[in-house]
Amino acid sequence: MSIEKIAVLGLGKVGSLTGRMLTNAGFQVTGIETRQVVRTPPFEMKIADLGKTEDLPALLEPYDAVISCLPYALNKGIATAAHQVGQHYFDLTEDVPTTQHIRELAESAQGVMAPQCGLAPGFVGIVAAHLAGQFAEVRGVKMRVGALPQHPTGHLGYAFNWSPEGVVNEYLNDCEVIEEGQRKWVSPMEWIETLYVGGVKLEAFTTSGGLGTMCETFEGRIENLDYKSMRYPGHVDLMNFFFHELLMRERRELAGQILTNAKPPVDDDVVYVHVSAEGWSAGRLNRKEFVRAYYPIEISGTPWTAISWTTSASACAVIEMVSEGKLPLRGFIKQEEIPFEAFLQTPTGKLYADAAG
Repeated sequence: MSIEKIAVLGLGKVGSLTGRMLTNAGFQVTGIETRQVVRTPPFEMKIADLGKTEDLPALLEPYDAVISCLPYALNKGIATAAHQVGQHYFDLTEDVPTTQHIRELAESAQGVMAPQCGLAPGFVGIVAAHLAGQFAEVRGVKMRVGALPQHPTGHLGYAFNWSPEGVVNEYLNDCEVIEEGQRKWVSPMEWIETLYVGGVKLEAFTTSGGLGTMCETFEGRIENLDYKSMRYPGHVDLMNFFFHELLMRERRELAGQILTNAKPPVDDDVVYVHVSAEGWSAGRLNRKEFVRAYYPIEISGTPWTAISWTTSASACAVIEMVSEGKLPLRGFIKQEEIPFEAFLQTPTGKLYADAAG
């Protein structure tokens, strides 16, 4: 089932840009939001109650596919409705229980069920699998991502350019890893390390969700596999103090409100990506790296933050590949099974090659 008509649910920064990119790629886009947006998008728009699950199948039925750019808590209902009407389904979630629900739906789906199509999980998993595939035997894979202000202020050195609910979950939910060949769960905001991207000193620490389904895919084939978020030095100590010593882990919604109020979004952001794989080829141990810095760019005459376009471009590239028959047309799609070179050849995936700093 090819894709002509697609519904984009949620028209925040990422949803609005996703709709623009898909329109530019030739799809018939309808944006669906719970309220009127400030700027009228360059595609059709509808207003609907997206939390009213009983109305979702009828709302989504006219489309070939749906991509949810909504908060993760709504995605189970959206995915269930898409499954019911036989649509392709895509989202940006990093929430593990939501992904598990979608995997169960995929067993009887008439179309594709593809969650985790953003930056991390998403693009970094595609890159990591590409690097690992260059070895006869893989020893370890490290995936590091940081969405940060270019000009940090204060001790936290941060700005909430991404969903505060998502960031709080990353910092508090357990993290899946493979350590010394064993698949396990470890605590977040630990395993702290120092690394550099383009001479910029950063710290990295465990956070949840960024690996997607990588541990399942590489279990039994690799000694070590983990995902960490990158921040400016000193950030993780302060966040551990905030969540654990001040007990804000018990009040997640309030924690997100406090942090967003203190560190609101900025326009001049940067997305750092540091992915590496080690292994043996022809009897020699070697290391492959993919290290990039991505900055804001202009799309359709409008400037977009780095975190917005890197997230949207990844999702749009996957949708383009499904529509063109370069990926399966039904069932669950793991991000690490998406061919990296083919991804970069899509109109939106090409941005990752063209806009790297």
